[in-house]
Amino acid sequence: MLDILIIGGGPIGLACGLAAQKAGLSFLIVEKGTLVNSLYNYPSTMTFFSTSEKLEIGGVPFVTTHNKPNRADALEYYRRVALSNTLPLNLFEEVTEVQHLDGHYKVTTTKAVYEAKYIIVSTGFYDIAVNLDIPGENLPKVKHYYQDPAFYTLQKVIVVGSSNSAIDVALETYRKGADVTLVVRGSEISERVKYWVRPDIINRIKEGSIKAYFNSNLKAIRETEADIETPDGLITIPNDFVMAMTGYKPNFLFLKKIGITLSDDDRYIPQYNKDTMETNLPGMYLAGVVCGGMDTHLWFIENSRIHAEMILDDIVKKEFQTN
Repeated sequence: MLDILIIGGGPIGLACGLAAQKAGLSFLIVEKGTLVNSLYNYPSTMTFFSTSEKLEIGGVPFVTTHNKPNRADALEYYRRVALSNTLPLNLFEEVTEVQHLDGHYKVTTTKAVYEAKYIIVSTGFYDIAVNLDIPGENLPKVKHYYQDPAFYTLQKVIVVGSSNSAIDVALETYRKGADVTLVVRGSEISERVKYWVRPDIINRIKEGSIKAYFNSNLKAIRETEADIETPDGLITIPNDFVMAMTGYKPNFLFLKKIGITLSDDDRYIPQYNKDTMETNLPGMYLAGVVCGGMDTHLWFIENSRIHAEMILDDIVKKEFQTN
């Protein structure tokens, strides 16, 4: 019988493990992919908005030679944190079922069955892309994830979206020689785009290096072309690849399956106590960006690190009262 089973081996899952270790409780972190799987799937050129200090967990210094760390820096930092603290981690092991028994939980994975008094769900939101729901979206040339801009040299690329990921893709593929068309549902580039990047994309659009259609939507995708609905009517342009950077969402089916209540609106915000992070199920907690439901811009590593301490404070208090 474990004290705690942590579902998700991302930065906040690791932070919860460090807090559990500090409290002297037995625990296991189970991750369906590699260590910090979401960060691993970030673009290879990605640079964080936050400084390294704001990405630190468990009081372990994150030292870089530049102000804003990149993907490689973060992967190395969290790997060193996990290994140097010998956190018990089971990677490439997916949780398939969580049963609430008498005073504890039974957790079934693709490899084993565990029992634990408490569960912490820290599964993030990067696993499931938000679909466009248009004809042709299932074609191989349509990508919801992006790794390296060099792949798109001399290709006609449509980028859908106006947030950080979309703008990074548009600028990076353009600078590797792609012919880039940006399709934006709103009237301007998002205000949330990194402050040092936003002027860059605006200037590239103004000079005509990147073609942008605002107040527009991609309507259909075919092997060699795509349709865009613009304020001036429907247009068809040649196309080799579509980068649908339309955002990602938590695995709501999994949350529902294990018994967590979600809001009735289209935000699907999980129910939890904001002081303790405990859900509607006793002894089951949420940590990290999964807490925001579809509002994936609310929680980041830097402002959800505190969840680990909040959860462990509550668990320790309950254990003290029990004993």
